[in-house]
Amino acid sequence: MDRLILILATGFGAGYSPLIPGTMGTLVGIPVFLILSAIPPPAYEFTIIAFFFLAVWAAEKAQVYWGVKDDQRIVIDEIMGFFVTMLWIPGTLFTIILGFILFRLFDITKPFPARRLEEVSGGYGVVLDDVMAGVYANIALHIIAAFVIPFSLSPGGLAR
Repeated sequence: MDRLILILATGFGAGYSPLIPGTMGTLVGIPVFLILSAIPPPAYEFTIIAFFFLAVWAAEKAQVYWGVKDDQRIVIDEIMGFFVTMLWIPGTLFTIILGFILFRLFDITKPFPARRLEEVSGGYGVVLDDVMAGVYANIALHIIAAFVIPFSLSPGGLAR
């Protein structure tokens, strides 16, 4: 069971990266997002909610296993944050790259109240700050997309 928990918590091993494990974990989130994005709503939203509880559980168990609060090897929270970033956003190359950048920016800077959410106990404290960073990134992505995507060229001319 410990092996399964650590595989999940480390994003299939991405958390063991000696450099920027959080960024590596977010990169793991991209193909998982692409697979999950094929699920129609509202099943997609329920899947994301279920993943949240899986992430909290795995993060909590990994913290206990390693004896370290929010160990940098735990990156399932970054994957969850990226899922929130991309919620209700079409998965185009542009939006995925921009969503990745925005999520990493908000995850690193942790604007209020994201940093305070780290103080929540257990696995919730590990995951909630990334969910909040994902909410900020999602809002920013929606705003940017509203201004950029309506004017993008498609084969038929200007597309909305």
